[in-house]
Amino acid sequence: MSLFRKGLAVLMRIPMKAAATSGQQLATTPPFPPTNDASSSANFFESYPSRKVALTDVKEWMQASIAIPSDKIEFVDANLEQFSKGYLSLPQEGRRELLLVLARDYDVNRARVRELMAQYLNLGFPQEPESITEDEQSRGRVRDEAFLASCYRTERNLRIALKPMYDIFFERLNAYPGGLKILAVLRADLLLVIEKEKLPSLRALDLYLKEKLITWLSPAALHLHQITWDDPASLLEKIVAYEAVHPIRSLQDLRRRLSTGRRCFGYFHSAIPGEPLIFIEVALLKEVAKAIQEVLWDDPPFLENEATCALFYSISSTQPGLSGINLGKFLIKRVIELVRRDMPNITVFATLSPIPGYVQWLLSKLASHLKLGEEESENETDSSEIDFSSTLKEHVLLPEEERMICESGKALADGNSGIEILYNILSSTNSEWSKSDCLLSALKRPLMRLCIRYLLEKKKSGKAVDAVANFHLQNGARIERINWMADTSERGIKQSAGIMVNYVYSLEKIEENAMAYFSTGHINASSNIYQCFQVRNCEIKLFTIFELVYI
Repeated sequence: MSLFRKGLAVLMRIPMKAAATSGQQLATTPPFPPTNDASSSANFFESYPSRKVALTDVKEWMQASIAIPSDKIEFVDANLEQFSKGYLSLPQEGRRELLLVLARDYDVNRARVRELMAQYLNLGFPQEPESITEDEQSRGRVRDEAFLASCYRTERNLRIALKPMYDIFFERLNAYPGGLKILAVLRADLLLVIEKEKLPSLRALDLYLKEKLITWLSPAALHLHQITWDDPASLLEKIVAYEAVHPIRSLQDLRRRLSTGRRCFGYFHSAIPGEPLIFIEVALLKEVAKAIQEVLWDDPPFLENEATCALFYSISSTQPGLSGINLGKFLIKRVIELVRRDMPNITVFATLSPIPGYVQWLLSKLASHLKLGEEESENETDSSEIDFSSTLKEHVLLPEEERMICESGKALADGNSGIEILYNILSSTNSEWSKSDCLLSALKRPLMRLCIRYLLEKKKSGKAVDAVANFHLQNGARIERINWMADTSERGIKQSAGIMVNYVYSLEKIEENAMAYFSTGHINASSNIYQCFQVRNCEIKLFTIFELVYI
């Protein structure tokens, strides 16, 4: 198909996209993309919703889907079809109420569990012959076959009773054509409800459904496909709509990302035809790129057979309901295997990644220091007294950094200190500071130093607080390098002050790095990163010691 015809086909489809982004409301789900086979799932999604239905009807279809015996499968499918159409036609409040009903009324039957536990405890251990060993006794081993038969029967019944009633609903919906998509939509809605209503029953429902989805979406059930310009317009439309890192600006941009020197791979599932669950974009380069501008050039500056580096510069999930299910880990490993097989000249596998939480973290730290400074000023009663809390508080900026920011920053932002000026610059609605050579020179050192600290030190529950960092580190990558003004887009400046990071996947170290991060939270980084971190930490410590001695 020619560029013009393909472009026209994609353009005609893009406006039909119902929900390209996930806002803070219950998901409005677009239909499945049309496929060549007239599958019931495609027909079903293309036709929904023809009319609005009452919430009570959707509840009844859900109840019937659970209660109907498994040998009446035709009735189960009919109710699942009605439920699916009805659920997708519900307004936000209706979906919320149905999820609450599902979590509370179809939970574990705890009365039955207590009854079986009492039966189990009342079985009583039989008197064993003297021939039984101490080890067998310590582990509760018995040889009475009649007693064991009773144990097995009660244990089986307990396992069945411990399953919530919504288990059979999820299982049947997953087996129904198009049901996996509905389950993903349902979980996306559930996650948004949990943000506002942190009920234990909702959390239990989410955890159970997440575990089910992890099982159903194992790598063995997924198909890796290289996405090219020759794929259907319906698929390319989804790549444009779901690209989450570097928005695709035009059809020419899309074609460039799928042409020579570039690759795009997606994981697909047969139950969701024509739509990737997740996809990754790769640039074939001579060396690891330091800026996204190098990657998004109009044309690759050299031949593919001259490339030595496969750079992963964007990875996007298309299903909000699969949040927390690490499909990206398996996708990266599969792509590495495929590229190594097809292009032996590629020896380096790296990323050029955003640091989405950096500026937000830094602003909160700067704000807390400003607040502490205000409190100290208000409480100061005797200037001759030594305020050790002020002396010992952490120094965000070194003296030279403070001086340079005060000298260079006052033209763009007000403030009585370097911290206040830096706070006002980073919190402003525009990114004018990134166009000032003088300010760039003044801010480079402190922002790069603090960024290294953010990546290496800031953790939550023992893991990196930055979501992108945590993703790559748990997959076995190491932090190789951070790059100044690597993303000068508005979003890049706003999220990470234009800084991007290279993570490197060293094939012989992937499993070792992942295990160290998982077990101890240790973050692997290059010697340059750690050296820079230690030297600059030492500078801050020396400055603090100097202050104490001077006082």
